[in-house]
Amino acid sequence: MKQKILDIIGEQKAKSHKAFAVLIDPDKLTEQALLDTIQLAKHSQVDYFFVGGSLVVTDTLDKVVATIKTQCAIPVILFPGSPDQITPKADALLYLSLISGRNPELLIGQHVISAPFVKQSGLEIIPVGYMLIDGGTPTTVSYISNTNPIPSNKNDIASCTAMAGEMLGLKVVYMDAGSGARNAIPTTMISQVAKYIQIPIIVGGGITTAEKAKENCLAGADIIVVGNAVEKDPALISDIAAAIHSLNK
Repeated sequence: MKQKILDIIGEQKAKSHKAFAVLIDPDKLTEQALLDTIQLAKHSQVDYFFVGGSLVVTDTLDKVVATIKTQCAIPVILFPGSPDQITPKADALLYLSLISGRNPELLIGQHVISAPFVKQSGLEIIPVGYMLIDGGTPTTVSYISNTNPIPSNKNDIASCTAMAGEMLGLKVVYMDAGSGARNAIPTTMISQVAKYIQIPIIVGGGITTAEKAKENCLAGADIIVVGNAVEKDPALISDIAAAIHSLNK
């Protein structure tokens, strides 16, 4: 029986093994650019593909996931911005509860609507406490979610929010500055959150260099997610992967 991705993530955390996920927005890559990204990811031994976006306006999600699955063995995890961003061709789904906001639709409302379809999909479901952190500029996710991000200097709010998510039974915390963030999440905030919770921490948004990815790992992030930066400069995939994986030697 195939090992569950959440179990793998948990085992890696127990070993202080850091991982790198490339985020693919189905709207933003041409077919050739997607193929090139997949080959770079394979060569760089990227750990995961996250697929999704805050606002996906095309119907290419299914095709993008199918293409990745036929080209490589890297696990594909859906990172949905809405309940309709689901395809059974993926390996797992980040079932996101926006615990940093106070919009009931994104805490539980949309989950109630999507639950029957998610259940029937056969996907591995990973319950995630999603925390939006201020990245210095308004982002699509803050606009679409109609919520205010946690201020980047409020470490206590971030740590208490993460603790609440863990105690509610969520299995992973995802700290995100959002797509196109001007600033990455401060390492002081990541380390504060890591100090108070035991579940794995995913960090994304505003990470544009291998050095910043490595700093976030050293601060306590278990998985680093990069999307916008590698869309603009695909060569960053190998640089960031090398920096993150160097911590595992």
